[in-house]
Amino acid sequence: MSERPARRGFAARPADPEQWVKAADARPRDGDAARFTARLTIDVTPELRGRIKIAAFQRGITVADMLRALFAREFPPTQGDQP
Repeated sequence: MSERPARRGFAARPADPEQWVKAADARPRDGDAARFTARLTIDVTPELRGRIKIAAFQRGITVADMLRALFAREFPPTQGDQP
């Protein structure tokens, strides 16, 4: 039988976290979606999820747009950050 190649585990930690975080920026994309190249997943309670969705609906925007604006306000670029 042939040997299977060694695979890195699905949830394996990267050897170099800085390089891992910046890896998503290395792939250029076309169009407006190019500004948003990373996906962030968080766990929230169903109640909080409902409140977030209602707030976005009342403001007439998507949940994603509302949360992007919130993150941009809470985590502004600092001196030394690079795109």
